[in-house]
Amino acid sequence: MRAAALIAFAALALATPALAGPVTLRAEVTDADGRVTLGDLFEGAGSAADVVVANRSGPTVVLDAQTVQLMARRSGLLWDNPQGFRRIVVRAGASGPAAGPVAARGNVDVLTWARSIGAGEIVQPEDLVWAKAAGAPMDAPRDADQVIGLAAKRPLRAGAAVTGRDVSAPQVIKAGEMVSVTWSDGQVTLTMQGKAMKSAAQGETVNVQNPASKKVVEAIATGPGEAVTGPAAQQLKAAGPQFAAR
Repeated sequence: MRAAALIAFAALALATPALAGPVTLRAEVTDADGRVTLGDLFEGAGSAADVVVANRSGPTVVLDAQTVQLMARRSGLLWDNPQGFRRIVVRAGASGPAAGPVAARGNVDVLTWARSIGAGEIVQPEDLVWAKAAGAPMDAPRDADQVIGLAAKRPLRAGAAVTGRDVSAPQVIKAGEMVSVTWSDGQVTLTMQGKAMKSAAQGETVNVQNPASKKVVEAIATGPGEAVTGPAAQQLKAAGPQFAAR
């Protein structure tokens, strides 16, 4: 009985890869030949460096971070994902294909919609796929990361080429809804409730009307149902429009 248990334990030990210790995700993840390997993703991948994780057919490929973590562990690598990434964007390396669609005898890589998307839906990594086409739109995104997390401005058809005018920053304030507007100079903070006069994405200007006085104040949208005015708004204006895409 003891001998059988030892044999079973030894078989299990041989079947389970020994962890090679922690690895670090590269700051700029690229591949040179369309084959994305653990060595492309991580520093210190060692003997697991040649394990293929995915294939890249276009200028970029987006990987699910949790799936990558599991594949790394199966190959004996430990990545704790301390930054909490949800996805990893892998781009063509210096010796790989061009980073953006370039006209080449009418056969170019174009980012297309993998499914039909309704107006207002947030674009997810799985909604995008690279395809060959006769030409690319003038405002075609150079990689998938440029549109992931944005909202569809209108219904989009599966198979159609992605364009910059298809998407915009997701709206956090809708016209007519009640909004909490905060004014602060660092020492004194005042908050009022008002009605948004238009819809706005995070970082965009929105006029808010006080329902009692009918006075309208200009504010900057900062989140769902929230906006700021005064010094904080001026700082956000100087920084330019912002949105929480990821």
